[in-house]
Amino acid sequence: MIFKTSIKNWAEADRPREKLLQKGRAALTDTELLAILLGSGSKQNSAMDLARLILKQSDNNLNQLALKDADELMKLDGVGPAKAVNLIAALELSIRRKTDPTENKITSAQDAHRLMYPILKDLGHEEFWLLSLNRRNVVLKKTRISAGGVSGTVVDAKIIFKKAIDHLASGLIVVHNHPSGNPKPSGADVRLTKKLVASGKLLDVAVLDHLIFAGDTFFSFAEEGLI
Repeated sequence: MIFKTSIKNWAEADRPREKLLQKGRAALTDTELLAILLGSGSKQNSAMDLARLILKQSDNNLNQLALKDADELMKLDGVGPAKAVNLIAALELSIRRKTDPTENKITSAQDAHRLMYPILKDLGHEEFWLLSLNRRNVVLKKTRISAGGVSGTVVDAKIIFKKAIDHLASGLIVVHNHPSGNPKPSGADVRLTKKLVASGKLLDVAVLDHLIFAGDTFFSFAEEGLI
């Protein structure tokens, strides 16, 4: 039989909530902050143990954790709807704080790279994202369009423009990553970009760029004169 050590039995200075009040938020580890959000553990695990397991599921990467939905979080024993919602809400607030619309005006490919880098930098599979922009090139919404394997992901141009129109976008930037580390566009990337540009002209939604992330480097169709 496994016996857990309740946080209530810890020295007061080591309890996450008390530690935050006494030493400030910067003194807490990611595990301790997650434990506070969880509020309690399960029959098998304390809140701290449960927080460690949640982080382990996401390779100890908060950006990866922020991509998980409620169903994924609730696969872990001890995480019910209430705990999952608390985590998702807190992580979403942290993302929104970093992506204040007043700070999200895209004036260059580097701006788009800076905005999406925290999301795409550590992924081991391909994801395709849409940035919907208003007439001032301020990002209205970031949307994950699809996720696939290590060598590709399926992208439907109709879905991209439906999302952009739903967001009342005047322009858009599409972004995806190459886990291989090679930012060079494939033939499929080039064909998709041409298709999006042509469709955007018909729908009066300008396709401003297509960025391909590869680690710390990226390829910009706009900078290369391909849009």
